[in-house]
Amino acid sequence: MSKLRILYVASEINPFLQTSEVADFVRKLPQAMQERGMEIRILVPRFGIINERKNRLHEVVRLSGINIAVGDEEKPLTIKVASIPNAKLQVYFIDNEDYFHRKSVFHDKENRFYADNDERAIFFCKGAIETVRKLGWAPDVVHCNDWITSFIPLYLKTTYKNDPLFKNAKAVFTIYNNSFNHKFKEDIMDKVKMMDIEDKMLGNLKSADYEGFIRMGVEFSDAVIVAGENKKLEDLFKKIKEKKVETIDKDENYTESYFNLYNELVG
Repeated sequence: MSKLRILYVASEINPFLQTSEVADFVRKLPQAMQERGMEIRILVPRFGIINERKNRLHEVVRLSGINIAVGDEEKPLTIKVASIPNAKLQVYFIDNEDYFHRKSVFHDKENRFYADNDERAIFFCKGAIETVRKLGWAPDVVHCNDWITSFIPLYLKTTYKNDPLFKNAKAVFTIYNNSFNHKFKEDIMDKVKMMDIEDKMLGNLKSADYEGFIRMGVEFSDAVIVAGENKKLEDLFKKIKEKKVETIDKDENYTESYFNLYNELVG
């Protein structure tokens, strides 16, 4: 069996940032897969509370410098990199001054959900794919974690479906219990659009809320994992008939389950 290439895209990773269970999961699973012979890349946002000096982040100039369109605006993409201590893993950080230099993650100091979190998610998803293109690295599996990565499966199955780096890539989407109650503005569908994306493909996003994000991720993924309980989405999963939705319990064998899933998807 050839060496599988797995791209992990997530909202956070230990030890750089931890606000939820995502951080531990994305720290442990890639290392476990690397130890099984898989080739790994990891991409996360460079939120402002990540201490660059302490964590030894540095800019990768050859990957930076492109602009990412979000609606009618274009924002510059900066890529930084750091190594995980005691592991042979590098993490690439998607950065932009307007979106990620705040000293908090998704809420302001009054605990209000940022109104532009939709734009931050779009920028991150597009930026992640463009970074991998710049790396010239073709993943077999793109494992998306948490709602901020919801649009990556859509882009892989539309805009990038004929790209030599992504045409055979399978998308895995893991959903965590990190829901929010905010409703975004109606123009979110226009902001998400890229080449080869028709209005009818974005029907699940009409609600412009957390469930809309999750529905988009589910619709265009090849496999969907529910990490733990997510009561807010129980009814949604009952409606999903054609999708492979499974729960992988986080016991001592969970890495084996993911190893088998990746091989099954690619095989």
